[in-house]
Amino acid sequence: MRVDLGERTAAALVFLSSAAVLVVELTALRLLAPYLGLTLETSTMVIGIALAAIAAGSWAGGTYADLVDPRRVLAPLLGVSGAVVAVTPFVVRGTGEAATGSGSGAVLLVAAVTILVPGALLSAVTPMVTKLQLQSLDRTGTVVGRLSGIGTVGAIAGTVLTGFVLVSRLRVSTILLALGLLLVLGAVVVEVLLRRRVGRGTGTAAAVVVVGGLAAALGPGGCDAETTYHCAEVVADPARESGRTLVLDGLRHSYVDLDDPTHLEFAYVRAIASVTDVAFAPGDPVRAYHLGGGGLTLPRYLAAVRPGTDSVVSEIDGGVVRVDRQLLALDEAVAEVRVEDGRLGLARLDEATRDLVVGDAFGGVSVPWHLTTREAVAGIERVLDDDGVYVANLIDYGDLAFARAEVATLEEAFEHVAVLGEPGDLGEPAPGRGGNLVAIASDRPVDLDALQELLTERETGWIVLTGPQLASWVGDAEVLTDDHAPVDQLLQAYVS
Repeated sequence: MRVDLGERTAAALVFLSSAAVLVVELTALRLLAPYLGLTLETSTMVIGIALAAIAAGSWAGGTYADLVDPRRVLAPLLGVSGAVVAVTPFVVRGTGEAATGSGSGAVLLVAAVTILVPGALLSAVTPMVTKLQLQSLDRTGTVVGRLSGIGTVGAIAGTVLTGFVLVSRLRVSTILLALGLLLVLGAVVVEVLLRRRVGRGTGTAAAVVVVGGLAAALGPGGCDAETTYHCAEVVADPARESGRTLVLDGLRHSYVDLDDPTHLEFAYVRAIASVTDVAFAPGDPVRAYHLGGGGLTLPRYLAAVRPGTDSVVSEIDGGVVRVDRQLLALDEAVAEVRVEDGRLGLARLDEATRDLVVGDAFGGVSVPWHLTTREAVAGIERVLDDDGVYVANLIDYGDLAFARAEVATLEEAFEHVAVLGEPGDLGEPAPGRGGNLVAIASDRPVDLDALQELLTERETGWIVLTGPQLASWVGDAEVLTDDHAPVDQLLQAYVS
């Protein structure tokens, strides 16, 4: 004989299903970032899909609850959603890797399905449970209000738990696999409580989750560390025994020579180093602040060529810092590394206490917009002394709208601004494809002729753009502000 769900069981089901929807939503952002970027558009898309899933699931679940006995479908809802959740990371990453260089349409489609299906199924649980709890019309308001409140609390709990605990401690694939197992277990419990034999659907879902678990446990992992923000991997350079490349979300982020910190592999790093070599007397220590750490290539270089240099680094991702220490042999004497947001770290520094600020927190598919604005630049100018220099790595493609806007923003704050980059990207003579550019900003002039000589000596192939040529290159680009910084719309990601 079947029995009804008790109030506690009903509350637990609503709480768990509502929390699970938000866990899936937040981890989906993490899964999609390597392929679509952690941009406003990506966040908006994921939130929109999740809300659509909640709306569709709630509506359909309420309608279906009036047509059939909810006790027949509660377990399948949990079991199937658990199976989909468990295989989501493998499907998204497999699709993303297969679609690399051929567009993001397949990734978007898979993302929509893997968020929409479990979100809708789990959102159907609440109206189903509500129907089972309604024993009298006199208590309709009480039951609906209580379960709605519990569902909201569950959503909050899922959000807080994911953002503050799970993602910082576990791989995203582990989180989703565990959630899938929990949902399948919930399906089994519901079957038992309602005195029904565990059906084929639940058994099939459990089998899918077990297979997914074995794949996660036995299959090769793509990351040396899955951090709060990145899938981090350290790749050895076959052409250089001591060379290591830090790869974040499939993109080469930093190159470190474990034996020779003066070896600078990437052209943009050689350009930034050239600025420091020209702007400050050879061998003199500097007081440097770095917005973004990555592999800490520049702090290592400065420590080697300018003994006694005081480098402070703000790196938001503590997992990347752990990779630096464990796999990239970071010497604690190289820099004081603070795990913090760069804008907040900048505010902690005293006025006029830095000779050099290096901005290297901007990526090829996403940019922390709050580090690009007039107000952020004013903070940089505040911590620099009168002879201080700000040098920033910018990444942009296409018409370079973001890079131009950022340079326009720098020109509002500093008297002397120049841009370094490939001739094609700076208008000489054929159009370029984009990539890295380096901006220099200071209230005192830097010897640009000497800088050009050093760029040539280091075989960067780059040129220096300043004066009227720079003004023509910047054009009518808008100044970015905290009130209006459409960086996600201006930035064009790389497309092969």
